[in-house]
Amino acid sequence: MAEIRDIRPTEAEAARQLLAANGWAGSASSLAQFRLLLSRSQRALVAVEDGEVVGFLRALTDGLENGYISMLVVSDKHRRKGIGRALVSAVVDADRKMTWVLRAARAGAPEFWERVGFVRSQVAMERPRIAR
Repeated sequence: MAEIRDIRPTEAEAARQLLAANGWAGSASSLAQFRLLLSRSQRALVAVEDGEVVGFLRALTDGLENGYISMLVVSDKHRRKGIGRALVSAVVDADRKMTWVLRAARAGAPEFWERVGFVRSQVAMERPRIAR
């Protein structure tokens, strides 16, 4: 099983490459931009197996009431092994009294999030970003 822990500065490029390879190229367009994203995040975790970054999760939270999971990615060859679940659990299980939200727009995402305890919301609102 992969080790789940806070990302280290030396792993930023590996995490960025993992994101870019899995449809998150815009959010990881440059190492400098990605490092800025990490610095502004309260939680940034990696899953590491045999020295390779195989999963990544980024979350924003006040640590008391609310949290937002912004990014979750697991490499193709490591999916369906519990790594995504372990990354989510490492963040949301710390305080079960908090409310966590996320966007689940990618194919298959809603089903994954339901399996890890999230429910579809009837109250969420969003203001989509303007295309760059």
